[in-house]
Amino acid sequence: MMERFSMLVAVHLFLIKEDKILLSRRFNTGYGDGCYSVVAGHVEGNETVIKAMQREAKEEVNITIEDNQLKIVQVMHRKCVGHERIDYFFLCNKWNGNIINNEPSKCDDLSWFSIHELPVNMVDYVNYAINNYLNNVSFSLFGW
Repeated sequence: MMERFSMLVAVHLFLIKEDKILLSRRFNTGYGDGCYSVVAGHVEGNETVIKAMQREAKEEVNITIEDNQLKIVQVMHRKCVGHERIDYFFLCNKWNGNIINNEPSKCDDLSWFSIHELPVNMVDYVNYAINNYLNNVSFSLFGW
């Protein structure tokens, strides 16, 4: 029997306050190092995308987010070298706790940026996703 095709699933968090978005500069990860991205991670087995996003937010920036504080604003089908991914992008304007960099070995800067003036050194598909969010695009293809 032939093995079924499968894709990796990831979650990304657009933490936004007063027209600013929280970005983290990747460091020592092996992917996109030196570029800004958002709080993100992979969905684990037996875990919903909402629970994965809540777990990643707690692990990376020490905040807790209630289910009703997360809104999916975009789904991206992304083609990478050797595999494909499905990325869920969540919007969150309200959370509990103080934001701190819980992973200094993977992130060397955690800062708020104007959502309309992103740094030039952005992870490409995250930059694309933020621009899609600003233009009310809820589904996108990237890398095809």
